[in-house]
Amino acid sequence: MLKGLGGLGDMAKIMKQAQDMQTKMAEMQESLASITVTGESGAGLVKATTTAKGELTALDIDPSIFNQDDKEVVEDLILAAIKDAQSRAQEKSQEEMGKLTEGMGLPPGMKLPF
Repeated sequence: MLKGLGGLGDMAKIMKQAQDMQTKMAEMQESLASITVTGESGAGLVKATTTAKGELTALDIDPSIFNQDDKEVVEDLILAAIKDAQSRAQEKSQEEMGKLTEGMGLPPGMKLPF
C-alpha cells in the first residue's frame, strides 16, 4: 500500500546531495579566491600572479628590461606572463574542481557548475 513512497525517499536523498554539492561549490569558490598561481615570460623577467579564479593580483617586472627601444617587447612579455598566469589559474581551478567531483561519483572531466 505504501510502496509508492519509496520514490520520495530517493528524492529526499537526491535533494540532500544537491544541497551538499551546493555548499561544497560555495566553499570551493572561496578556496579558489585564496589560491594563487604565477605565470612568467622572458625566462622569468616578467611574472604575473593571479588567483585560481583568474584575478590578477601582482605583476613583477625585472628592471633590466626597461629600455625605450624595447617598449613593444616589454608589452609582449607582460601580456605573455598574464596569459600564462591565467592559463595556470584555469588548470588549478579544474584540478580543485576535480577533487570536489571525485567524491561525488560524477564522471571524470565533468565541468561544474552546470
